[in-house]
Amino acid sequence: MKIHDSIIDAIGNTPIVRFNKVNKGIKGTIAAKVEYLNPGNSVKDRMAIRMIEDAEKDGRLKPGGTIIEGTSGNTGMGLAIASVIKGYKCIFTVSDKQSKEKIDILRAMGAEVVVCPTNVEPSDPRSYYSVSRRLTSETPNSFYPNQYDNLSNTAAHFDTTGPEIWEQTDGKVTHIVAGVGTGGTICGVSKFLKGKNPNIKVIGVDTYGSVFKKYKETGIFDENEIFPYLTEGIGEDILPKNVDFDFIDEFIKVTDKDAAIMTRRLAKEEGLFVGWSCGSAAFGAMEYAEKNLKEGDLMVVILPDHGTRYLNKIYNDNWMKDHGFLEKRKFSTAKDIISGKNGKSKLVTIDARTSIGEAIKILNQIGISQIPVKDGEQFVGSLSDNAILGKLIEEPSIKDKEVREVMEPAFKFVGMDNTIDVLSSLINRENKALLVRDQLNQVHIITQSDLLMAVTK
Repeated sequence: MKIHDSIIDAIGNTPIVRFNKVNKGIKGTIAAKVEYLNPGNSVKDRMAIRMIEDAEKDGRLKPGGTIIEGTSGNTGMGLAIASVIKGYKCIFTVSDKQSKEKIDILRAMGAEVVVCPTNVEPSDPRSYYSVSRRLTSETPNSFYPNQYDNLSNTAAHFDTTGPEIWEQTDGKVTHIVAGVGTGGTICGVSKFLKGKNPNIKVIGVDTYGSVFKKYKETGIFDENEIFPYLTEGIGEDILPKNVDFDFIDEFIKVTDKDAAIMTRRLAKEEGLFVGWSCGSAAFGAMEYAEKNLKEGDLMVVILPDHGTRYLNKIYNDNWMKDHGFLEKRKFSTAKDIISGKNGKSKLVTIDARTSIGEAIKILNQIGISQIPVKDGEQFVGSLSDNAILGKLIEEPSIKDKEVREVMEPAFKFVGMDNTIDVLSSLINRENKALLVRDQLNQVHIITQSDLLMAVTK
């Protein structure tokens, strides 16, 4: 009888399915490794069970222990499934940009979920990286898998995903395309397949706002590349140890919008109800294939997860329209807004050690209502007239204090290609303006007034 002892024995051996429509007009064969057919609906099941089993073997994870991990949702699901079977507790930290479905699913599996802010540095004590490490230090008999730096992640794909692709394609695979987040999937697969055939090309898909592509091409970790983006599961503002750039031949960046639209196309045209980063991988694959794929080539695109994680986002027409992803009309971009100011967008900042009284004078003299705060070259906060007024009414003596004692969080950085609808969604009571860095590395500010002017033009 073919009966598994538990659901974790059903992990792996996912099918490869040929694309038939989204690749129309492109030479060669393009097919998808459909990883949502794992029990937890994602490729992360593979490395989750491997990290647990390796930790059990070397004593880092003991019976009755608690697994604590920072996750975008899918790794947490894999860890939760294994924990149910093996009798562990789970605590997961996630960023607040993750879909509600992912958080609800983790809680349904019995895990405790801690939601952390997205727009903070990785080293910030509020980040989901830092919170997971803190909880591990505070929780007896706990294990922190750390999917970013735990090389069991890469090993899982070297031992399973890579060999499956080789066998399923009879060794004829010529190209691999996958999104890059922790790096374990693409690097494990690449390491195995390049060992079989070093001529296989491996293409990593990155997102705007992430550091990977520039680091691969220049060796420079450029913090100016980092800004908020919407796509979940790919891109990073850190360099995980599982990302071995020697095993990735080239990176392609894909926008949030292109990824979202391709994701919906995969469902409607190929019957593949997949997640957002799958659209990134597929769009990047088509971009590369149009210029590089030849007759006889066989490209395999790894589709990591399932569409049920994104029902309230990219599969929701209202959400898509709110972000300008379904509208046919052209939206102005941050670049258009900056260009339209005709050089009048030069940024005025204030030093964190300036007194509140002096800051008020500067705001009045220039005639602005908010200003970024810097400490040296770093943007460390912001100041607005409304906030200062409220604090002065409560405590008049604060005018002699330094700005850094009362400042609000720093304004978010955004990309030059972000459209006005996305920009407007990022400006709110907590974030009163946006910052954008141009090709000359100069920083400009975009305010709500700038957006209103752009809309009414």
